[in-house]
Amino acid sequence: MSNSNPSQTHDPAPKPPEVSEGEDACGARHVQDRVGRRYDEALGESIQRESGAATLRVIRPGHAYTMEFRGDRINVHIDDSDTITDIGCG
Repeated sequence: MSNSNPSQTHDPAPKPPEVSEGEDACGARHVQDRVGRRYDEALGESIQRESGAATLRVIRPGHAYTMEFRGDRINVHIDDSDTITDIGCG
């Protein structure tokens, strides 16, 4: 069965998701300018303070971490040279 009726209309495509305040409970969007910088303890304290996150977790390559999601925790991903590659909630 062919559906070639030119007068048939389709629903518009859904809009892409937007990040809401609830999805950024850790305040990661406020500290994105730190991506690309070399991580140290003082920078970590600054990230946590300026983001307003309850806790900070540094995620290093090759280390094991729990998969438990905590919206009020900020995760700072760093590479082997301690450069920040990503900052997000979790």
